[in-house]
Amino acid sequence: MVMFGIDLVLLIPALMISATPVLLAAIGEAVVEKSGVLNLGVEGMMITGAVIGFIIAVNTQIPIYGFICAAFAGALLSVIFAILTQYMMSNQVATGLGLTMVGLGLSALIGKPYEGIKSPTLTKLEIPILSDIPILGPMIFSHDAIVYFSIFIIASVAFIIKKTRIGLILRAVGENQDAAHALGYKVIRIRFIAIMFGGATAGIGGAYISLARVPQWTEGMTAGAGWIALALVVFASWKPWRVLVGAYLFGGITVLQLNLQAIGVAIPVEILSMSPYLVTIVVLVGISLFGHQTAPGSLARPFHASQ
Repeated sequence: MVMFGIDLVLLIPALMISATPVLLAAIGEAVVEKSGVLNLGVEGMMITGAVIGFIIAVNTQIPIYGFICAAFAGALLSVIFAILTQYMMSNQVATGLGLTMVGLGLSALIGKPYEGIKSPTLTKLEIPILSDIPILGPMIFSHDAIVYFSIFIIASVAFIIKKTRIGLILRAVGENQDAAHALGYKVIRIRFIAIMFGGATAGIGGAYISLARVPQWTEGMTAGAGWIALALVVFASWKPWRVLVGAYLFGGITVLQLNLQAIGVAIPVEILSMSPYLVTIVVLVGISLFGHQTAPGSLARPFHASQ
């Protein structure tokens, strides 16, 4: 199926692969912000997950071990952020920015010996019967396990936040931390767990870049994906299914501009390369001007039980 010189059977799978790292990071950050915490260290956790996942996968030749260790690495880095902001009451914005710089520096240091090495890649997980459907099967039902895992995470988070007591408590803590504390909920403990979840998903998202999307390690290879994930949370109005839409929109624009470059469209390469980020900015500005923001009421507000 070809439109305007672009093969959709190849475009759609590439879109899903391109969107998966940002999707995983964004859904984790959405949960963190739902709990009332703003973590700007997503980029740092992603790049740390990318390098740790790559190192483990290269040394074991088992990619799934790389993803597991990347999740632990991202969660461990997020624990530092949680301790500093929730117990030592440091500024969340400054601490998050510091976390990003630490992640970028640490990854560059430990990843240096692994530059130029190709990592083992994930195999496609063909869904029986569905993957055999003409056109639709190869486009949607013939991906690796992490692509399906990212959609599962979206569905799980959407269900938990909307339909379960755990989700109700999370939203209560994020909307009104003092009222939640008065009702007996452990605000700091709940936020600590949410922050670790966000770190783990960001780590997996980073590992997907180095083990699947670009199966090699390059310094700074996340290239701003963590910042895009933060923007997508706002774009999605903190709603999980909108995170999926936003991530696939960004992934689609990214892949489309690469295809347009390949077929020689008469648009400067620089403009095509900046288009995903430009569209993100335009959408955010549009939401700010015409949309209704529904940010959690206690977002970025420090909490102390004695208050």
